[in-house]
This record gives sequence, C-alpha cells and structure tokens, in this order.
Amino acid sequence: MIIDTHVHLIYRDRISYPWLSGVQALDKDWHYDDYEQIARRIGITDCLHMEVDVADQDRDNETTLVRELMGRPGSLLRGAIVACRPESEQFARWLDTQIGHTDIKGFRRVLHVVDDEVSTSSLFRDNVKRLSGTGLTFDLCVKPTQMPIALELVDHCPDVQFIVDHCGVPDIGSGQMRPWAENLAKLAKRPNVMCKVSGIIAYTGTENWTLDTLRPYMEHVIDVFGWLRVVWGSDSPVCTLGGNLETWVAATHALIKGCSAAEKAALLRTNAQQLWSL
Repeated sequence: MIIDTHVHLIYRDRISYPWLSGVQALDKDWHYDDYEQIARRIGITDCLHMEVDVADQDRDNETTLVRELMGRPGSLLRGAIVACRPESEQFARWLDTQIGHTDIKGFRRVLHVVDDEVSTSSLFRDNVKRLSGTGLTFDLCVKPTQMPIALELVDHCPDVQFIVDHCGVPDIGSGQMRPWAENLAKLAKRPNVMCKVSGIIAYTGTENWTLDTLRPYMEHVIDVFGWLRVVWGSDSPVCTLGGNLETWVAATHALIKGCSAAEKAALLRTNAQQLWSL
C-alpha cells in the first residue's frame, strides 16, 4: 500500500494557473475523480495535495478546494501542502491563520520560478524559520544548481523539517549526475532534510526510458539519505510527461524489488505516516 505525498489537482473553472499555458501537455483539467480511479487500482490508499503554483489571489481558494475534496465520503486525501510567500511582509500574519488547521501539513514556495534573490533575503529565511516547532514542513523545489542556496536556508532554520522535491530534479535526460549528485549529498548531511522520490520519469526527456535510466539516480538518493529519510510521491499529473501514474508506480516497485519489506514500507508508507501524522 502506498501513500502518495505529491498530487496536483487542477480545476481551471475555479482557479487560475498562469504557468499552465506554457506546458501544453498539462494544460487541461486534472480532477480528483480521475486520479482516485487510477490510484485505487494501483495500491494508493492515501494522498497529500501539493500546491500547483496558482495565481497569488487563488492560493487560499486552492486550500478551500482541497478541503472540499477531503470532505467527500471515502476520500483518499489526507491533507494539503499549501502555497506560501515567505518573501512577503504579510507572511507572519498569514501563517498565524494557517497554524491549527490539522488538514494543513506543510508549505511550499517553488524557488526555480523566481530570482535567487527572493529566497536568499533575510526576510524570506526568517519567515521560513517561523515554522520551527510547528510540526509543519517546507518543501524545497529547486534545480540542482540552486541546492547551495537551499543549503543556506536549511542551515538558517535547523528546527524546520525540509523535504527536497523530485529527488532534487536531476537532469536524467542528459545522463549527467553532476552537479546534482554532489549537491544532493551535501543536503543529505543535514538531519532536518528528507527527500521525496516523486515522479522523476518526467525528467527523462522521453517516454523511451528504461529502469536502467532511473536506477543510478534512485540508488544515489537512497545511498545519501537512507531508507528512513525518503518518502514517495507521484507528482501527478507532471509525471505524465514521462509516461503516466501507473508507469511510475510500476517502475518504483521494480526498482525496489530486491529490498527488504521494511525498506519498501519506509519509502512507500511509514515514513510519510510518521512525518505528517497520517
């Protein structure tokens, strides 16, 4: 059984997604019902919604939508990772309105879509530090070349739990391991960082990849983080850029086939249960 810690749902009739127009393959609705039908077939029993970099004015609307979907009888949704703007002077006041909602499990600010100066400012870093002691996580969505900046943020906030999205977005299509491998290893040395093995088939640049295409990257993640500091995610629907949800689940099972039952459970379920109290 699998907990999917990284699901994007897209409802264009209710929310604006400015970036979608630039990714034609994803520029359509991706509703919960469609995801749930597939998820139940392939062993996904629970999931967390990951914010979809919506227009600023729709960030709270996205959380409202997720709450509605969580309220459906038998819903697989167990919580939300919510979009935030730590670079804002209003962040502290906004954060106060979010803390205490048990359906909010953490926050994310996509950093590869903004100038590096945004996340290196003292305001941004001090605001992320406000998550200390709250039990709320912060997802790091960065390119490999931005990992040194992410490392500075992590060191500034030693009591915040960070999760590196998508194995640190390796350039699998090029076959290059550097600088991704070295920078990820440095992040892994910080005890307050975990890694999300999520939808990396999207970074192969082709639908003709094989398990051997993915294996070096998966093995490096496990090597530097260990089995107790990784969680699994689909990154649906972004994973469809390299196949589909079913393909990514099948590839994951194949890549960990020789591992122990405890190791498999840690990646696919138990680490997420402990991290987010699911």
